[in-house]
Amino acid sequence: MIQANVVLNLGRIRFKRANHFAWKLHSDNSFEGSTVKVLVVDDSGVMRKVIVRALNAVGVKDCVEAANGVEAFKIFQANQFDLILTDWNMPEKNGLELVTDIRATGATLPIIMVTTEAQKGQVVAAIQAGVSDYLTKPFDNDVLRAKLDKFVTV
Repeated sequence: MIQANVVLNLGRIRFKRANHFAWKLHSDNSFEGSTVKVLVVDDSGVMRKVIVRALNAVGVKDCVEAANGVEAFKIFQANQFDLILTDWNMPEKNGLELVTDIRATGATLPIIMVTTEAQKGQVVAAIQAGVSDYLTKPFDNDVLRAKLDKFVTV
C-alpha cells in the first residue's frame, strides 16, 4: 500500500503524493530559515510591500526597505546585504545611479533591477552599470525564486 505522505524531491522541486493515483506540487520555501538579507528599493510603497511579500513567500524574511536611491545608498553604507532589488525609475536618485554608486564602492553583491523598463538599450545600460540581473514587473514567486537561486547561497 502506498502512503499519502510520501514526498518526492527533485532538487528544489518537491512533489507530495496527494492520493494513490496523483502527485501534487509541494510548496517549498527554499530560503526558509535562511539568513539572507535583502535591500528592497522602490519609490512606490505598494510595490515595496509586494516585493517584500514575494520575498517572504519564498522564505526570505530579512528585508530592509528604501524609498529612493539616496535613502538606499545611506542604508547600504551602514549595513551588510546579500542582495539588492531596486527599481529603475525613482526620484532623487534612480536605480541606475544607485547601482553605479554601489559599484563605485567596490561592492560585488548581486543587484537585480526590478522594473517595467525592458527595452534592449535600457537593459544594456543597466548591465554596463553593474546590474547582475533583470526582473521585469509584474513577476511571480517562481521567477523571483529562480533569480534568487542564481545569486544567493542558503
